[in-house]
Amino acid sequence: MILPLKELIRETGNMYILTCAAIKRVLQLSVAGDEEVHKNHGKIVSVAIKQILEKRIEYKLEE
Repeated sequence: MILPLKELIRETGNMYILTCAAIKRVLQLSVAGDEEVHKNHGKIVSVAIKQILEKRIEYKLEE
């Protein structure tokens, strides 16, 4: 799997918040693991961004 660029381009939300969410999700996946990461040969950043863009992961910026 490659980075979902088409979905990323269509995203209209705040890219800073999306980036922060992706960083946190990558850390979660690296600790807990995920079958999807194994299926995609360890491409953990792509998996994290795809999960966020597909709304499988909810996030918000905490102040």
